[in-house]
Amino acid sequence: QGYNRTWDKEEYEKKASERIYAEENPGLPEIKVKRELLRARDHKVDLDSRLGKTIVVTKETPSALQGGYYCNVCDCVVKDSINYLDHINGKKHQRNLGMSMKVERSTLDQVRSRFDKNKRKNEEAQKNLAEDYDLEVRAMERQEEEEKQRQSKKQRRKERKKAEEEAASADIDPEMAAVMGFGGFGGGK
Repeated sequence: QGYNRTWDKEEYEKKASERIYAEENPGLPEIKVKRELLRARDHKVDLDSRLGKTIVVTKETPSALQGGYYCNVCDCVVKDSINYLDHINGKKHQRNLGMSMKVERSTLDQVRSRFDKNKRKNEEAQKNLAEDYDLEVRAMERQEEEEKQRQSKKQRRKERKKAEEEAASADIDPEMAAVMGFGGFGGGK
């Protein structure tokens, strides 16, 4: 596939003769291709796999490896994710997949079952939310945690003070301190 496009003359001659024949015989019905109805995608659209990657693109680089998002169904490259999503949801791409843009009509039972399913899903989510975020319980737990932290901080302070006093008293001989006129260094009030 170079830049100079070569035309298949036989194919275009055949198309031209078919068009001329159809114009000369307007009574013949057109052949319509039956396309399948539009359906949901069964795979996840990959938008993140090449995000942040650096690639060297030359003239010889195949279009699938060039910058942007490549559609192998339509053999085209789209430069950004929004346009790629527009493309794969668009009419041309869906036609190339063999689908029309018409959606299957839902029955009443299908709609009811979908509503029931969504209702159950919402109820479960609300139930989980209520269990996870009971405000009063969380406030009580928070107060208890803060009280425990205060108590442990107080206990550590007492232990440190006691250790300092013991260290100070161990270094000074009590008789020498009495002779000098003081009972010790440190914080007795």
